[in-house]
Amino acid sequence: MTALEERLFAEIDRAGPLDLLSALIRIPSHRGIEKQEAALATALASHLEQHGLEPRLDEVADGRPNLLCTVGSGAPGPHLLLCGHMDTVPLNAGEPGFGFSGELRDGMVLGRGAVDMKGALAAKAATLVALARCSLPHRGRVTLAAVIDEEMESLGAEALIADGFTADGAIVGEPTRNRVCLGHKGLEWLEIIFRGAAAHGGTPEAGINAIAAAARFLDLARTELAARWRNRVDPLLGSPTFNVGTIAGGDQPSTVAALCTLQADRRSVPGEDYALISGELQELMRRVESEMPGLTSELRRLPGGMATLEHVALSTPADDPVALAAAAAYRQVRGVRAEFGAFPAWTDGALLSAFGDIPTIIMGPGDLAVAHSPREAVPTAEVLEAARLYAVTALEFCDEAA
Repeated sequence: MTALEERLFAEIDRAGPLDLLSALIRIPSHRGIEKQEAALATALASHLEQHGLEPRLDEVADGRPNLLCTVGSGAPGPHLLLCGHMDTVPLNAGEPGFGFSGELRDGMVLGRGAVDMKGALAAKAATLVALARCSLPHRGRVTLAAVIDEEMESLGAEALIADGFTADGAIVGEPTRNRVCLGHKGLEWLEIIFRGAAAHGGTPEAGINAIAAAARFLDLARTELAARWRNRVDPLLGSPTFNVGTIAGGDQPSTVAALCTLQADRRSVPGEDYALISGELQELMRRVESEMPGLTSELRRLPGGMATLEHVALSTPADDPVALAAAAAYRQVRGVRAEFGAFPAWTDGALLSAFGDIPTIIMGPGDLAVAHSPREAVPTAEVLEAARLYAVTALEFCDEAA
């Protein structure tokens, strides 16, 4: 460890990321709360101001602001964005678990949002404070963006892009156990509706069974989509996927079902867009219609899955400066070589990359497997390590790459 890193890490500890994380967890920021993230944004801004920084709150919608705060010497150089979302999912119905505890217990910080992703936000805030106290970086600048609404439509990230925010690289702090992830698959939430004709169950030939149509469609999807996707395997992200998560149809056992609705999750790889995805599915739907005269079908996006920007895949080259800077930081902080990976869930990083032209990686504390669960908790050691990784990445990216 260099003398500069030793000083920087001491300032990270002084900035109190664990105390901040506990405080952030105790402020609910899930949907259903009026001005959902406003109280959290105010608390985070107050924390930064107490440490001599000058954050600003930019209202995005209905009193829900993004928070932006930048540090740097003013000398020309690369601009690094540390991005994270302030919203969480609600507590689990019937099993609140750790709730909004924020308690530190047995080397863990407990409560909703600890993993997804207030742990990363606290680490990034500590990074910003430590950089400022050490008058770093010498060139370029580092911006913390705490955004709203990632769990729903990504209104916060869309607002950043619409406002013309630019940077040369970004780290989105979703939970990777602090591994460096270069990308993730795209995401579409889809609804597929089959409309047939009702008839008495004793004379099913007089009707058109929408449930049977849905079953035929699913069989075609299982066999034909997989065959097509063999030619679309991405070296980083693998194959596209199609998962039907819900099915609803029919009125009662003695009636031919006139309606059946599927809700599906379609994960995409680079090179796929909504036009391609919808076209493939509609082709199969038309085949089912041709086999069952009188049947009609409809494909549409589920509301709430996106605002205006398509939730495409993210894939950042391993030799991009932000990836190289994170890999160098990983070696310095962990003492081992970074193994680049892929993140299994979708993130705002795809919007920053595809529509903001900001090369983006994913790196943050916590285990995705316990995110959204009743016993959500993040290791304290990972939060502190994440702050160190962000800080060293910033120096590598801004000073060394300049």
